[in-house]
Amino acid sequence: MGLLGYNILMHNSSKLRNIAIIAHVDHGKTTLVDGFLKQTHMFRDNQAEMGQTLIMDSGDQERERGITITAKITAVDYKDTHINIIDTPGHADFGGEVERTLHMADGCLLIVDAQEGPMPQTKFVLKKALAAGLKPIVVINKIDKPGARLGEVEDELGDLFLELATHEDQLHYSIYYAIGREGKAWSEVPADPSADGDLSVIFEAIVRDIPAPNVTEDGDVQLLVTALDWDSYQGKYAIGLLKRGTIKPGDNVALATPEGVVSRGKIDKLLTYQGLGRVESTTAGAGEIIAVTGLSAAHIGETITNPENPDALPIIEIEPPALSMYLGPNTSPQKGKEAEFSTGRQVGERLQRELETNIGLRVGTQGIGFVVSGRGELHLSVLIEAMRREGYEFEVGRPQVVTIEENGKTLEPFEEITIEVPNEYSGAVQSELGLRRAEITGQSLLTGDRVRIIATLPTRALLGLRNLFITATRGTIVMSSEMIGYQPLGIAVEGKRNGALVAWEAGTTTAYALQMAEGRGTVFVGPGEKVYGGQIVGLNTRSEDIDMNVVKEKHLTNMRSSSSDGIVHLVPATRFSLEQNLDFLADDELLEVTPKSLRLRKRELDRNIRAKQK
Repeated sequence: MGLLGYNILMHNSSKLRNIAIIAHVDHGKTTLVDGFLKQTHMFRDNQAEMGQTLIMDSGDQERERGITITAKITAVDYKDTHINIIDTPGHADFGGEVERTLHMADGCLLIVDAQEGPMPQTKFVLKKALAAGLKPIVVINKIDKPGARLGEVEDELGDLFLELATHEDQLHYSIYYAIGREGKAWSEVPADPSADGDLSVIFEAIVRDIPAPNVTEDGDVQLLVTALDWDSYQGKYAIGLLKRGTIKPGDNVALATPEGVVSRGKIDKLLTYQGLGRVESTTAGAGEIIAVTGLSAAHIGETITNPENPDALPIIEIEPPALSMYLGPNTSPQKGKEAEFSTGRQVGERLQRELETNIGLRVGTQGIGFVVSGRGELHLSVLIEAMRREGYEFEVGRPQVVTIEENGKTLEPFEEITIEVPNEYSGAVQSELGLRRAEITGQSLLTGDRVRIIATLPTRALLGLRNLFITATRGTIVMSSEMIGYQPLGIAVEGKRNGALVAWEAGTTTAYALQMAEGRGTVFVGPGEKVYGGQIVGLNTRSEDIDMNVVKEKHLTNMRSSSSDGIVHLVPATRFSLEQNLDFLADDELLEVTPKSLRLRKRELDRNIRAKQK
């Protein structure tokens, strides 16, 4: 479609559809968006994207983790209708992304795995979508799975809609059946899923069932800034749904909140979405999702409006954080050796930039560092990993639960967790849940001799639980969680972690010393690594910490006594991921994070002072 025709289409909101794609993690929504892009010829046949999968997951961490972290907008043209598609995260930790972006949509495609059925994050995203008044269309995906159970999944979806619907119209939804990775969908269960097909039935459903944007085409401009982007060419992009009026480059506008005008500015460039990119436009009408440049002071939650008659939209309410952690400048002896940015000022400036786009995050000060609060461990670990990849080094403390005060009582967040595990490991899972005072609310036998267990427990009891279950079930567990509210603060949950093996002094580790350390527990470092006094080098088999000399060398005279004495066989060092390191931490410990290394350490490095503190 030419640019002129494209701009004419913008003025007719009846030819616009704004939809959000929502689903549990790994149920195939991003793969389905790939099919939409390819089948509407958003790419030339020889473009690289035609051979790619998960095209929308463009970030390094998104591709590595296999999840959507930030919401993204794309657009396709189907016949004479322009469809803006918002690909939202499926994990509850990124609920801030979900909550703000759903307000740009009028309908949603709910994607559900044909074998797993509705999962905790299915419930989370659907609850948000229905509360925002979106019209749902259901797609049961991956129907070619050997364990697909379509009838049961449809019943489970019916129960879920009955629980969550905010009005009767939302109970009348159509169901389609798809194999997303093959770009095929049907309005009824196909007799032969291997036959040729495409996604036309879903496009037709979007045009027919999803309402056109509920906007006012006349009147002063009104756009709630829902997302921000930035590049080195145009600077800051303010993104949102144009709720009222028309807008064009050169317009003078105000940025306002319900409390009043914040600043004034002029629209430089106006861009609309087409395929994976943005295209410059000369004008846009109400109902279109757009991006504008020239407003360097724009923040999420502000309204772009007429400066002579400012009229701000309500600010989107975001659920409060559930976890917090200390994050401050690195204070270890290795400071400044492996990173470009290491000062407290640099770390603080980076966190302030994060606040502009990560609206689920909160940052406060604590001593020389900061208290960073987010929705969960994944939310915080994604930030930590992003910062280290950008060249920052810092130290973080153990995640802590964020409590609230209500009517004179201290309340803590609670979660509902859903666990799927082979039946042989269900006893171990239930035993650990009992130790953490979880209440098991449901249990069912699935196909393939797997068991689904549903339980509620305090968020603080979840800390470290995922990695413990992965070990106990040999990596076969599938676990997800959703915050379900607050309850009075209960008694402490006893931690099960043993004591640490702590380096006695600084130096380079030797095979001889590490062999002795292996006799005391699990070792985290290998020979030839530099360590410092107070660094955690292993996990003790007992409950107490032990200081060990892991840099000790064997005397040369003893080495000569027998040739076999010179050969030391060591077990490969245990290396933790970022999330495993965070789970490992005790209250008196820190994790040193650099672009090259993750080092566990004691808060107090001096062993004499630590001994006095016991």
